[in-house]
Amino acid sequence: MTDSDDSLEKLEEKLQRVVQLFQQTQSERHSLRDEVEKLKADLKERVRQADLLERELQALRREREDVRTRVDKLLQQIDLLTRADAGG
Repeated sequence: MTDSDDSLEKLEEKLQRVVQLFQQTQSERHSLRDEVEKLKADLKERVRQADLLERELQALRREREDVRTRVDKLLQQIDLLTRADAGG
């Protein structure tokens, strides 16, 4: 074998490694792209759930205020009734 044959063989080996690395990189890139898409979908679902929970929380707060107002009115009525009974 001559030096040029050795050089050509080494070059061929290097090219094969480059091709393998390129294929591996492409495969990893594809996997990462899939993972990013899954994460985006997961994030979108979590944002949707957070929005639903926020609306539910707001509704519960409004309901709590309504109940508080009604209880206050009832307490005022009870107070008026007990004052009337005590005074008369």
